Amino acid sequence: MAKPTLLLQLSDLHIGGNENGIDPLPRLEAVIEAVRGLPNRPDGVLVSGDLADDGAEGGYQVAREMLARLDAPLHVLPGNHDDRGRIRAAFDLPGEGEEPVNYSIDLGELRLVLFDSNVPGRDPGSYDADRLGWLDRELAVQPERPTLLGVHHPPLATGVAEWDAINLGRSDREALGEVVARHPQLRAIVGGHLHRIAASTLSDCPVLAAPSTYLQVLPNFHRDEIEWVDPPGFAIHVWADGELASQVQSVPLPS
Repeated sequence: MAKPTLLLQLSDLHIGGNENGIDPLPRLEAVIEAVRGLPNRPDGVLVSGDLADDGAEGGYQVAREMLARLDAPLHVLPGNHDDRGRIRAAFDLPGEGEEPVNYSIDLGELRLVLFDSNVPGRDPGSYDADRLGWLDRELAVQPERPTLLGVHHPPLATGVAEWDAINLGRSDREALGEVVARHPQLRAIVGGHLHRIAASTLSDCPVLAAPSTYLQVLPNFHRDEIEWVDPPGFAIHVWADGELASQVQSVPLPS
């Protein structure tokens, strides 16, 4: 059997945040130590957005220093809280300035396509025709290679009105779904943003929202109210024997 390809996913670090008076750094530290304690070293780490709570340059410096301890290649996407120019400079991401951060990397037998869903100055994500055209062309480059699509805003509905209002709207999900349907090598779409584990499908492709390394959202399906809860966590994606499996690991709170 070939060696499995292991991709870890951390999301929504929110360095510099102070939700409910809680510092995100001890929680990120706990997640990093949990990853370092895994029995298998990852082949790469996807960081799916909202690294800095306010897009400040110092937050990215802290993130880079802390994430370097994972001793694995970092594949970073911006989130709606991030500043594209600063995150691009801090992690040497392709492209220039404030243009979308879109790129692909090979990870063992798996291909990872990172696709920027952000609209500067807004919390909800969206895709224009140019961005969807880029994705369509990029997926067509290696149509036989199993592929994972990484985004910040996961293309799913949660049923929580306040949360769905700041994610991808139905029309954007449908437009993305048309592209996804043309590329059956896509094995999963993974994102963050929601601060909770959520799963669905888009054009028969599995969709997973990973937990935050900071705080999760307790769903309330009847009131527009957000309650933050514990614990932090991360996701694990493994490609082995021609199959992709995604799992989620919760991390005990630091004492």
